[in-house]
Amino acid sequence: MLSPYRAMADATRIALSNPVNPWTHTPMGRQFAAAAELFERTTRRYGKPVFGLTDTLVGGERVPVTEEIAWQRPFCNLIHFRRALPPRHKPDPKVLIVAPMSGHYATLLRGTVEAFLPNHEVYITDWTDARMVPVADGPFDLDDYVDYVISMIHALGPDTHVMAVCQPAVPVFMAVARMEAEDDPYVPTTLTLMGGPIDTRANPTAVNRLAQERGTEWFRRNVLTTVPFPHPGMMRQVYPGFLQITGFMTMNLDRHVDAHRDLFRNLVKGDGDSVQKHREFYDEYLAVMDLTAEFYMQTIERVFVEHHLPRGIMMHRDRPVDPKAIRRVALLTVEGENDDITGGGQTLAAHGLASAIPEDMRHHHLQPAVGHYGVFNGSRFRADIAPRVMDFMRTHAWRKVQAAKPSATPAPQAGTRPASLKVIRGGRTVTAALQAPKKD
Repeated sequence: MLSPYRAMADATRIALSNPVNPWTHTPMGRQFAAAAELFERTTRRYGKPVFGLTDTLVGGERVPVTEEIAWQRPFCNLIHFRRALPPRHKPDPKVLIVAPMSGHYATLLRGTVEAFLPNHEVYITDWTDARMVPVADGPFDLDDYVDYVISMIHALGPDTHVMAVCQPAVPVFMAVARMEAEDDPYVPTTLTLMGGPIDTRANPTAVNRLAQERGTEWFRRNVLTTVPFPHPGMMRQVYPGFLQITGFMTMNLDRHVDAHRDLFRNLVKGDGDSVQKHREFYDEYLAVMDLTAEFYMQTIERVFVEHHLPRGIMMHRDRPVDPKAIRRVALLTVEGENDDITGGGQTLAAHGLASAIPEDMRHHHLQPAVGHYGVFNGSRFRADIAPRVMDFMRTHAWRKVQAAKPSATPAPQAGTRPASLKVIRGGRTVTAALQAPKKD
């Protein structure tokens, strides 16, 4: 319904931005142009962004980067950022970045990919908008998500490092546990969980409390809808992305209102740099995708309402998911001090569940003064978090190589659940006690 008005607003903005128009150079003209752009941007349907990573710096030399699909299924493409490396360049570690399927596209992790490109072969999950997948391709639920992750790790082969950002922490943790239970030779070398809801009973946030208060059936009745014609996925039940982004924005409504008020002021006074920063952020943030209803409802029920994983009752296709089976994978968890989506301790809980991992193969990093987004993007991520993750991957890749040598000292045997964990907090190493999992 708003399309004609949006087109009119865009035409007004263009007319009042034309230097030959005398109104362009008046305060009233600039205000009208700013108001027209603000209306157009807040009513626009944002399309899927592009990564736009065309080159990177490798060993002091700028090399081209191209995207290619390394693995494909109806609901996901695995994108490989292939670098044009010199022939004598030694192979770099393979990193599988599992992007969240929580309403945003994988391009939200553009900064994450960019940070790892100089020293790694980077792969990232590019989840498909559910409204674009025909019903004939079948459903997609939490079990399918776990199957996809296992299949991608198999496709990449041994010695792969896996990093799950936010929502996929649970299914990726499940996938690694199932691989270990089956003694899978392709189990990853390291697993990094960043701001993920492993146990949402720890320091519950507004998101967690909403799920607890409403219950599964409320979500089923109120937030699911059917994809309309003419989308390829018409008649598929989905949780629409615009509801997800509305929920995220209302959690920090004052901040978003202030940002758009600043956009209006900067447009009027001609502050091009500030305007461009706003455009780049919100072009990404407001581009949303739909999730399949079955995946969304299983996640609400098993992760946020009934807490299957920390209670030890999580299942994957009628087989139990036992985190204690994880013994060969080094585990790193990362949390943000000011995270208002995944509270402190929710990701740390993975260490208490995966108790068979030797103590020298586990680590936790608490990043001061960052929120949820800052855990995987921004200046503090580039300066503090990314180097620690890379160092963790290199250390345990080297350890794995040394352990495979006949003369190497045998790796420590998996023992009982550790009572404490070394944590980096504000540049200091401190010891944090691990709480025992809560009983039913």
